[in-house]
Amino acid sequence: MGSFDTLYQRACERKGSESALIQLLGPTTDNQAVHALSDDRVLSALTKKVFQSGFVWRVVENKWPDFEQVFFHFDIEKILMMPEEMLEKKASDPKIIRNYNKVKTIKANAQMIFEGQQNSHSFSEFIANWPSNDIIGLWAYLKKHGARLGGNTGPYALRALGVDTFILSKDVEAYFRAHDIITGGIQSKTSLNAIQQQFNQWHQQSNLSLSQLSRLVAFATGDNHIQAA
Repeated sequence: MGSFDTLYQRACERKGSESALIQLLGPTTDNQAVHALSDDRVLSALTKKVFQSGFVWRVVENKWPDFEQVFFHFDIEKILMMPEEMLEKKASDPKIIRNYNKVKTIKANAQMIFEGQQNSHSFSEFIANWPSNDIIGLWAYLKKHGARLGGNTGPYALRALGVDTFILSKDVEAYFRAHDIITGGIQSKTSLNAIQQQFNQWHQQSNLSLSQLSRLVAFATGDNHIQAA
């Protein structure tokens, strides 16, 4: 596996200059803003990514104000108090995307959040305090205890909330395969551990956040060449 300096230089060359790359990498993510989030915002973000998975993101975004209104602005207690027949009725509301299987995840993920609220700590604090050197452990938690949060859905939701996490995009996956760090399934335990270890090493070498490093790998791989000035 190449050093961080080699990876960084390749990305700089592809983007035309170091200053251009720095701008594209964006600010450092440190999870501080996540602590202040209310848990209804966590459920909203999880739900949005569940509905965006396999669907046109723009359509979901345009309908999101109606989702908020239909589902009580994702108030955890109100969601959990809904009887099944009410959930079915809301799933048929034309103002939202009518997919009952995905609508059911709202209550299931509200239950996960409720169960994760311990010792006066919110679920947002729980995820904000998760160690970044084991972010794949948080992915696994969401997949195990939540609904439809496996694959990249959970990580994308965490990224939307402001949690520092890498994303296994096609370019990122291609980089790790090209360097023989992974050979099996991208979501296998062996592959995820190897990827986490490499990101941890890069973080120590560069002090960039996982989000920035994820973008860096993508910019150094695939069709990410110089952009017009």
